[in-house]
Amino acid sequence: MASANDLKDWLDFEKPIAEIDQMIAEIHQKIAAIEKLATTDSKGPSPEDVAAEIGPLKNRRDKLIRKIFAELTPWDRVRLARHPRRPHSTDYIESVFSGFVELHGDRVFGDDRAIVCGLANLGPRRVMVVAHRKGKTTKERVAANFGCAHPEGYRKAMLKMRLAEKFGLPIVTLIDTQGAFPGIGAEERGQAGAIAKSILEMSTLRVPVVSVVIGEGGSGGALGIGVADKLLIMEHAYYSVISPEGCAAILWKDADKKGEAAKALRLTAPDLLELGVVDEVIEEPPGGAHRDPAAMGRQLQSVLLRWLDELSRLAVGELLDRRYAKYRGMGKFRWSGMNGAGDGGATPS
Repeated sequence: MASANDLKDWLDFEKPIAEIDQMIAEIHQKIAAIEKLATTDSKGPSPEDVAAEIGPLKNRRDKLIRKIFAELTPWDRVRLARHPRRPHSTDYIESVFSGFVELHGDRVFGDDRAIVCGLANLGPRRVMVVAHRKGKTTKERVAANFGCAHPEGYRKAMLKMRLAEKFGLPIVTLIDTQGAFPGIGAEERGQAGAIAKSILEMSTLRVPVVSVVIGEGGSGGALGIGVADKLLIMEHAYYSVISPEGCAAILWKDADKKGEAAKALRLTAPDLLELGVVDEVIEEPPGGAHRDPAAMGRQLQSVLLRWLDELSRLAVGELLDRRYAKYRGMGKFRWSGMNGAGDGGATPS
């Protein structure tokens, strides 16, 4: 569980929970002090007496978590996806995988630190990991461009995925970005083309691909490493064509309407599962992944192994056919107009 010693990193609706955590932590400190100073003739409170205060506090905290998280708005979930304490891809690479060996460079321009790639062990399996990297410290975040990749990042990702394909290794991608970097340099080096090529090439990979949205899944920056046989999303992550702030600025000319935009975009994990965009919602520990990163890592590992076991039993032809059908079936809609309504894809029936 994350420490509650510093409340500034907690969201407003979490602070009552963090305050109880802080009280529990203080009791543990008091118990440690009593045990350290205790003598055979001590007449002060025993560690057991003090520890008895913890149970009621935990019950109160757990009830509060259930109440607060049952009433989350879509915008609250976006804020959780951006939580300063939320585990990043590098945390999961350490806790979920072992033997990670990072691979660098795109053989064209440079090594984009916003994308991290490497070989790793996932339980008994050897896999290729490709992930957005946001960075933890200010220095790391600047170096990784806050997880917003340049075209060389997507070229690097594709090189490593093709390497995995060559050796028959499954691919796991971890998505966590507000979007691809939209700067002049990135555009000059072919940002849109790099993402488009990555989408195309991922659709033809002859090995199983599982993608997980672990935090933010923003626009083409997310989709650039998200064309997978199975697309999963964590309970308090989001996946959207645009950020709520960007949507609000376009539709209402007012970024303060981001809450309304988040609701309209239907970007939450339950919405995406209902719409058929994702294949599974990965449950997070009570209160979110940041409250128990170790438990979240174990859950993620279990889910990844289950899906890779299933996909690895498929022949290559069937794997590609299913992947094609999965994305071809998205975006169906119903026309309604003068000629009546009908089911269809891109054209009216």
